[in-house]
Amino acid sequence: MITQNPGSWDFHGGIHRPDCKSMSAGKFLGKVPLPETLVLPLQQHIGAMAEPVVKVGEQVFKGQTIARVSEYIGAPIHAPTSGTIAAIEEHPVPHPSGLSAPCILLQVDGKDEWGELPEPLPYFDDMDPSLLRERIRWAGIVGLGGAAFPTSVKVNHGPDRPIQTLVINGAECEPYITCDDLLMREQADRVVEGIKVLLYVVDAEECLIGIEDNKPEAIAAMRKAVAESGLKDVQVIQVPTRYPMGGEKQLIKVLTGKEVPSNGIPSEIGVICINVATAAAVTDAVMAGRPLLSRLVTVTGEGVNSSGNLEVPFGVYMSHVIAHAGGYSDKAYKLILGGPMMGFTLGDDQLPVTKGSNCLLAASREEAPAPDKAHPCIRCGKCMDACPAQLLPQQLYWYARARDFDKTQEYHLFDCIECGCCSWVCPSHIPLVQYYRFAKTETWALEKEKRQAEDARRRHEARVERLERLERERKARLRQKKDALEKKTAANGANPRKAAVEAAMKRVAEKKARQSEAEKSSGESS
Repeated sequence: MITQNPGSWDFHGGIHRPDCKSMSAGKFLGKVPLPETLVLPLQQHIGAMAEPVVKVGEQVFKGQTIARVSEYIGAPIHAPTSGTIAAIEEHPVPHPSGLSAPCILLQVDGKDEWGELPEPLPYFDDMDPSLLRERIRWAGIVGLGGAAFPTSVKVNHGPDRPIQTLVINGAECEPYITCDDLLMREQADRVVEGIKVLLYVVDAEECLIGIEDNKPEAIAAMRKAVAESGLKDVQVIQVPTRYPMGGEKQLIKVLTGKEVPSNGIPSEIGVICINVATAAAVTDAVMAGRPLLSRLVTVTGEGVNSSGNLEVPFGVYMSHVIAHAGGYSDKAYKLILGGPMMGFTLGDDQLPVTKGSNCLLAASREEAPAPDKAHPCIRCGKCMDACPAQLLPQQLYWYARARDFDKTQEYHLFDCIECGCCSWVCPSHIPLVQYYRFAKTETWALEKEKRQAEDARRRHEARVERLERLERERKARLRQKKDALEKKTAANGANPRKAAVEAAMKRVAEKKARQSEAEKSSGESS
């Protein structure tokens, strides 16, 4: 069923705040040149960590797979250029914890020499969709809107969940970020080619492309590309500018009127949502046989001399990217990865750009002031009004603070998308999202511990069962021997019990005779 009047619905809550996109909107500052060394974290996605398939000292080529994932949820890592593997070791990575993680260090040789790539698939619509999903998985494509969830998993919805609507997310609602806007303006055809592939892979009846109305150039470019593509049942829908319009559940609600269930995923209601940059990456993988090696990154804020968007190979240090954007200005105060709402502050810029890095915000003190001192909750309810997930943020706060994690789950903690609307409107300046992240982390840790305990219990039960089975089998073998002996004796006409006793007495007598003979031999020799 095709959606009637797409874009005519609304979601609860949200906030309006200055989008601050004019500094970088529509500005392309070029491709960042390769440095001497690239640092490639093995964990650049949601799911299992990739495992290296190269060794230190090995020569690799551009596009070569250097780390692979054996688990279903994961994505491989490819070499962004040619060079030599310099090390495989722990290295600081862009993460709120500030901790290090396993990385592959690639010494760049400057040749940028491609390795062997798979054949392009221009006639993809003659192929089995499973082969296209495998191509997407090989290419290491993840959600480039920031979530970094493996795309091959997302488009594998299964036969029991038919897809009616493919939603393409071009909302880009987070302030300051404009990389998706630039992509749609400059490379709309590339995005639409990816939509063709995705429509075929998920077998959707329609495609709705949602773009906020503060991006008129992107809307026009995408409408032109869709019209020229000849695609039917594909519409570009202008949606209101309101944060967090780009949230998956919020955009689906506005475009289709459907609600993703609590703790559910969009495919349960016949919808799959893909970011515009992800769709463009699918084009490269299928039409050119190229893996995901780089992405557009917004560098902006009053703390840099030239705001704009750059194409950045993965593994390049953020300091190198900012230097290519003219370097820091005198106003630089804080470096944020992502936007001011869902991003996090970095303690250092000697960190690599990864697949999920969509923005480097070098903010001034005025743009990112130090947080005010938190005061007690006054139960004003503003957080509840602003929450786009229709949660009760103040209750979640109380239970997270009390470490009552069962209660936080009862109040649907994991439906929180950490958009920051509640913290933004809180008159007491309580860092609510930090409490939710803490509660989620603790809950995951407890569940992991619970799973480990359950695994240990199952292993113990399996061991006990195995020992009991071996004992039963031993007794069964003895019983079979006894039964065979009794049958044999009965066949000779003797009493089985008497024959067993006589046999035992005979063995005892033979043993005594051997002992007596041994003692006699010992006495003669002495």
